Amino acid sequence: MNALEVAVAGCLLLGSGFAFAAGVGMVRFPGTLSRMHPATKPQVFGLHLILLAMWLRHPTWATAGTLLLVGLFQVVTATVAAYMVGRAAYRAGSPDDDGTAVPPLGSDT
Repeated sequence: MNALEVAVAGCLLLGSGFAFAAGVGMVRFPGTLSRMHPATKPQVFGLHLILLAMWLRHPTWATAGTLLLVGLFQVVTATVAAYMVGRAAYRAGSPDDDGTAVPPLGSDT
């Protein structure tokens, strides 16, 4: 196992960890406006780490171009989607806690 394979494995593990943390944040955060953060930032960063691992595994210009387009479109669409959801939630006057979050372990609620 050489250093490149270790870097690929590290990027995959770290990227999947960020994607998992984003999923947990989407379930645990209390309201729409606070859920926009895990829906965009850690999820997009995790995807970029996975795309980097894919490029490190097969480093050609054709692969790089495709992966760069995927990463760019993910940044643009996640940003625009979060903006539109946040704007709609703010205009609708949604509460900070909409009651759909999973309560912490060990709590009585």
